[in-house]
Amino acid sequence: MSESSGEAVAAVVASATEAATEAAAGGWRRATGIAGVAIGVVAAGAAAGVAIERLTVGRGMRQKARLALDSAGPYGGLRGTPGTAYAEDGTELYYEVDDLDPAADADRAPRRRRLFGRKAPAPVTVVFSHGYCLNQDSWHFQRAALRGVVRTVYWDQRSHGRSGRGVAQTQDDRPVSIEELGRDLKTVIDAAAPEGPIVLVGHSMGGMTMMALADAFPDLVRERVVGVALVGTSSGRLGEVNFGLPVAGVNAVRRVLPGVLRALGQRAELVERGRRATADLFAGIIKRYSFASRDVDPAVARFAERMIESTPIDVVAEYYPAFNDHDKTEALAHFAGLPVLVLAGVRDLVTPSEHSEAIADLLPDAELVLVPDAGHLVMLEHPELVTDRLADLLARAGAVPTAATVDGYGSTSSSAGPG
Repeated sequence: MSESSGEAVAAVVASATEAATEAAAGGWRRATGIAGVAIGVVAAGAAAGVAIERLTVGRGMRQKARLALDSAGPYGGLRGTPGTAYAEDGTELYYEVDDLDPAADADRAPRRRRLFGRKAPAPVTVVFSHGYCLNQDSWHFQRAALRGVVRTVYWDQRSHGRSGRGVAQTQDDRPVSIEELGRDLKTVIDAAAPEGPIVLVGHSMGGMTMMALADAFPDLVRERVVGVALVGTSSGRLGEVNFGLPVAGVNAVRRVLPGVLRALGQRAELVERGRRATADLFAGIIKRYSFASRDVDPAVARFAERMIESTPIDVVAEYYPAFNDHDKTEALAHFAGLPVLVLAGVRDLVTPSEHSEAIADLLPDAELVLVPDAGHLVMLEHPELVTDRLADLLARAGAVPTAATVDGYGSTSSSAGPG
């Protein structure tokens, strides 16, 4: 990081500290305008890039561009058969099912009979779990590719997407834990895939949720799980991640951020107004921490931005402490012996690829894929590559034909080339 970037980090950290102080004293209107930008992780490089853009592109033009991308962007519009499951505390968990195409099912029946020893086995179900501040639509490209080819379940984690706000969080003021998310996933599986083999796919927090499921329900993994994909995730030690910041900057952020988030979460309405007022800078921060490629489709970048923007600040705040507490290294042993894909972007600043390498070291039979020019949202940044590796995993798990390939548009077909 350059000297000027380091100075920018120090300035934003100072602003965050000032915001926390003012918030405590009751200066909410000014504090939220500053600290709303510092939510999550400070991105000095992104801030500099946005500042340059503001000098060359008018605000009205930027707003029109966002509206155009929102209306033209085809992402996030795929829907399946809806369902609702209820967590142990009563939280409504929303999920959707994309069923197997009967014609494709008939083509695969002989193979599945050999794999599972039954004349008419239940189909393999692939359960997708999304990451922090996202929702089930983050799997848009993979969903488009797999529709009709395999039975899939997509769900929104508590307080995200179409799921309800966490009852334990809103009524009992209890922080979210990764263990609670693992139990939520079990609830969704019981409702949406009560029988038959399962492949678990998770990105970031979704992968952590899968580890918590394995830790709490090892019998389920042993008896039903036939494949696992861990995308851009971590089994622990997230408190050591520096988010691409210099040591002084990240230490300062760690000192003030928990208090800032708690304070902001108590004034969510004011903070949301602050976020809207600083939308340009917020968008730059999101892009920096989501993608690494220079040529990311602007519609995809805007799609990611909208998902993250839709997560209320009080939800951001109530989840944040769970990541420092997360340690599911020992739970990975429950995935040993299964077909496992571990995939990450080399330039991921949120869950660095070293964390994926550590997971693969503990699962020596796993396929480790490191994508050079990719950030945290690798499944949106390089959808064809991710879908291709998932298709291969599903073939190894017996969920799709071995002939299934990924065409030039990221969809799965049974042909050898683009459809």
